[in-house]
Amino acid sequence: MSLFLGIDTSNYTTSTALFDSETGELRQCKRLLPVKEGQLGLRQSDAVFHHTAQLHELFSELVRDADTTQIAAVGASVRPRPVDGSYMPCFTVGENTAKVLSSALRIPLYGFSHQEGHVAAALFSANRLELFERDFIAFHVSGGTTEAVLAHGENDGFSLEKIAATLDLNAGQAVDRVGLMLGLRFPCGSELERLALKNTEKLTVRPTLKGADCCLSGVENQCRGLIAQGKSPEYVAAYCIEFIRSTLGRMTDALLDRYGELPLVYAGGVMSNTIIKNSFKEKYNAAFAEPVYSSDNAAGVAYLCYRKYRHVHA
Repeated sequence: MSLFLGIDTSNYTTSTALFDSETGELRQCKRLLPVKEGQLGLRQSDAVFHHTAQLHELFSELVRDADTTQIAAVGASVRPRPVDGSYMPCFTVGENTAKVLSSALRIPLYGFSHQEGHVAAALFSANRLELFERDFIAFHVSGGTTEAVLAHGENDGFSLEKIAATLDLNAGQAVDRVGLMLGLRFPCGSELERLALKNTEKLTVRPTLKGADCCLSGVENQCRGLIAQGKSPEYVAAYCIEFIRSTLGRMTDALLDRYGELPLVYAGGVMSNTIIKNSFKEKYNAAFAEPVYSSDNAAGVAYLCYRKYRHVHA
């Protein structure tokens, strides 16, 4: 059997994926949770409801042309981060679905964290699978998380140790809050980037760090002030992205000073921003998830499921 199923039910996206270990193909079907215009995200109870409504449709689409008798194992995101006490109700939808499939198909079930899935998707799509065998620094930057972790490669996966984080607002939250100020639709990342790329004015930002940790709440207030001053939407969008880019760059420099020249990996929806991505690729030779694997997805979970199965059943 060569197929490995992944399920991820985050606070933003319902996602399913199949990894074929014979061909190396990774296929996914995912759908954003519906958010009403003008709102920032969803309550957990609403997220659970929408995942329950969407997951079976995505699974049916995913396996439409697949030989389901070849599914060797199923993996699911069961918590946000790989630490004790990490919990969000929305992940129970994917976990419980995976339990049903595991029992019905009589196949192993492996649980992973959402964060591990993000990092694995980045390694897979950047063709940096050798990092499963060594230490590296990974940034997970999204609407729900802004963290840097020291990853210890363990062949079938990796352990993650938090080494820096935001002390207040997450980068994705800042993007969405500024985007809504400008009349954009949630999630605002892609539209904010398009606006920022049209800016021609010079930018000066002053990030706030405490050691390697960062503070991002200031950018929301600063952008609100810029709008009040009559600055163009293009300038405000560019200011927000430059503030985040500069902050993450200073965090990266501080961590490289502390841990040495370890490989760098960037994952999460915010890191699909081409302004940040191109800057960091040039400066750090860093690895990034391809855009389709940057936002919340089950692809990394499916690939981790394969590696775990191969290790257990070698």
